[in-house]
Amino acid sequence: MNIPADLKYTTDHEWIKIEGDIATIGITDYAQGELGDVVFVELPKTGDVFTKGEVAATIEAVKTVADLFLPLSGIIEAVNTALDDTSELINQDAYGAGWILKIKISDPSELNGYMSAGDYAASIS
Repeated sequence: MNIPADLKYTTDHEWIKIEGDIATIGITDYAQGELGDVVFVELPKTGDVFTKGEVAATIEAVKTVADLFLPLSGIIEAVNTALDDTSELINQDAYGAGWILKIKISDPSELNGYMSAGDYAASIS
Protein backbone atom coordinates (compact mmCIF):
# COMPACT_ATOMS: atom_id res chain seq x y z
CA MET A 1 0.00 0.00 0.00
CA ASN A 2 1.22 3.47 -0.91
CA ILE A 3 1.79 5.75 2.13
CA PRO A 4 4.06 8.68 1.19
CA ALA A 5 6.50 9.63 3.94
CA ASP A 6 6.26 13.40 3.35
CA LEU A 7 2.59 13.68 4.36
CA LYS A 8 0.67 13.83 7.64
CA TYR A 9 -2.31 11.53 8.24
CA THR A 10 -5.55 11.64 10.23
CA THR A 11 -7.49 8.87 11.93
CA ASP A 12 -10.25 9.62 9.37
CA HIS A 13 -7.89 8.43 6.58
CA GLU A 14 -7.12 11.84 5.16
CA TRP A 15 -3.70 13.04 4.10
CA ILE A 16 -2.28 16.53 4.53
CA LYS A 17 0.56 18.05 2.50
CA ILE A 18 1.92 21.30 3.90
CA GLU A 19 3.46 23.94 1.62
CA GLY A 20 3.97 27.16 3.58
CA ASP A 21 0.56 28.18 4.93
CA ILE A 22 -1.35 26.07 2.38
CA ALA A 23 -2.45 22.50 3.08
CA THR A 24 -3.48 20.17 0.27
CA ILE A 25 -5.92 17.53 1.52
CA GLY A 26 -7.20 14.27 0.11
CA ILE A 27 -8.11 10.76 1.20
CA THR A 28 -5.54 8.00 1.56
CA ASP A 29 -4.98 5.09 -0.77
CA TYR A 30 -6.35 2.85 1.97
CA ALA A 31 -9.55 4.95 2.21
CA GLN A 32 -10.19 4.96 -1.53
CA GLY A 33 -9.73 1.19 -1.57
CA GLU A 34 -12.27 0.77 1.23
CA LEU A 35 -14.76 3.07 -0.53
CA GLY A 36 -14.53 1.33 -3.89
CA ASP A 37 -15.13 3.13 -7.17
CA VAL A 38 -15.68 6.85 -6.54
CA VAL A 39 -18.53 8.14 -8.71
CA PHE A 40 -19.08 11.71 -7.46
CA VAL A 41 -17.42 14.30 -5.22
CA GLU A 42 -19.31 17.27 -3.79
CA LEU A 43 -16.71 20.01 -3.31
CA PRO A 44 -16.82 23.21 -1.26
CA LYS A 45 -16.47 26.61 -2.91
CA THR A 46 -13.26 28.61 -3.05
CA GLY A 47 -13.40 31.22 -0.29
CA ASP A 48 -15.55 29.10 2.04
CA VAL A 49 -14.36 29.23 5.66
CA PHE A 50 -14.24 26.05 7.75
CA THR A 51 -13.37 25.09 11.28
CA LYS A 52 -11.34 21.98 12.03
CA GLY A 53 -13.65 18.94 12.11
CA GLU A 54 -16.35 20.35 9.84
CA VAL A 55 -17.49 18.40 6.78
CA ALA A 56 -16.04 20.14 3.72
CA ALA A 57 -16.72 17.59 0.98
CA THR A 58 -18.73 14.45 0.34
CA ILE A 59 -17.35 11.48 -1.57
CA GLU A 60 -19.87 9.15 -3.16
CA ALA A 61 -18.71 5.69 -4.12
CA VAL A 62 -20.41 2.54 -5.37
CA LYS A 63 -20.32 1.04 -1.87
CA THR A 64 -21.08 4.04 0.33
CA VAL A 65 -20.94 7.81 0.88
CA ALA A 66 -18.18 9.32 3.02
CA ASP A 67 -17.64 12.79 4.43
CA LEU A 68 -14.31 14.60 4.28
CA PHE A 69 -13.77 16.17 7.71
CA LEU A 70 -11.35 19.08 7.51
CA PRO A 71 -8.31 18.39 9.67
CA LEU A 72 -7.47 22.12 9.81
CA SER A 73 -9.32 25.42 10.13
CA GLY A 74 -9.02 27.94 7.33
CA ILE A 75 -10.22 29.30 4.01
CA ILE A 76 -10.61 27.12 0.91
CA GLU A 77 -7.97 28.31 -1.57
CA ALA A 78 -8.66 25.80 -4.35
CA VAL A 79 -10.71 22.72 -5.15
CA ASN A 80 -9.87 19.98 -7.61
CA THR A 81 -12.44 20.73 -10.32
CA ALA A 82 -11.08 17.82 -12.39
CA LEU A 83 -13.03 15.60 -9.98
CA ASP A 84 -16.29 17.02 -11.39
CA ASP A 85 -15.81 15.02 -14.59
CA THR A 86 -13.31 12.37 -13.48
CA SER A 87 -13.98 11.52 -9.85
CA GLU A 88 -12.16 8.23 -10.39
CA LEU A 89 -8.89 10.19 -10.12
CA ILE A 90 -9.23 9.57 -6.38
CA ASN A 91 -9.05 5.82 -7.04
CA GLN A 92 -6.30 6.10 -9.65
CA ASP A 93 -3.97 8.59 -7.91
CA ALA A 94 -5.11 9.36 -4.35
CA TYR A 95 -1.95 11.33 -3.46
CA GLY A 96 -1.53 13.16 -6.77
CA ALA A 97 -4.22 13.99 -9.33
CA GLY A 98 -6.89 12.85 -6.84
CA TRP A 99 -6.29 15.63 -4.31
CA ILE A 100 -9.56 17.18 -3.11
CA LEU A 101 -8.94 20.70 -1.80
CA LYS A 102 -6.38 23.24 -0.66
CA ILE A 103 -6.89 25.34 2.44
CA LYS A 104 -5.06 28.39 3.77
CA ILE A 105 -4.27 27.36 7.33
CA SER A 106 -5.57 29.76 9.98
CA ASP A 107 -4.11 27.94 13.02
CA PRO A 108 -0.82 26.07 12.40
CA SER A 109 -0.95 24.55 15.90
CA GLU A 110 -3.78 22.30 14.63
CA LEU A 111 -1.13 20.32 12.75
CA ASN A 112 0.21 18.95 16.02
CA GLY A 113 -0.75 15.37 16.73
CA TYR A 114 -1.34 14.08 13.22
CA MET A 115 0.29 10.79 12.27
CA SER A 116 3.49 10.18 10.35
CA ALA A 117 3.48 7.68 7.49
CA GLY A 118 4.85 4.99 9.82
CA ASP A 119 2.22 5.65 12.47
CA TYR A 120 -0.54 5.62 9.86
CA ALA A 121 0.71 2.35 8.37
CA ALA A 122 0.65 0.79 11.84
CA SER A 123 -2.89 2.07 12.45
CA ILE A 124 -4.31 0.33 9.38
CA SER A 125 -2.41 -2.95 9.60
